[in-house]
Amino acid sequence: MKISARNVLKGKILEITKGATTSHVRVDLGGATVTASITNEAVDELKLEVGQEAAAIIKASDVMIAVH
Repeated sequence: MKISARNVLKGKILEITKGATTSHVRVDLGGATVTASITNEAVDELKLEVGQEAAAIIKASDVMIAVH
């Protein structure tokens, strides 16, 4: 798969929290974490599971900051 995004952060899925329509997927990047909000349908189609290797791909128009 080829993509144009330059901000690709490789890590491991820590947690998947499903809501009514949207899931929050937390990815460990080796000490730091990032959380993605994606549809429940996408979680199912990608067969995402805790512990699975994954990459967080960040589009500049969708970057958000959270304080932990």
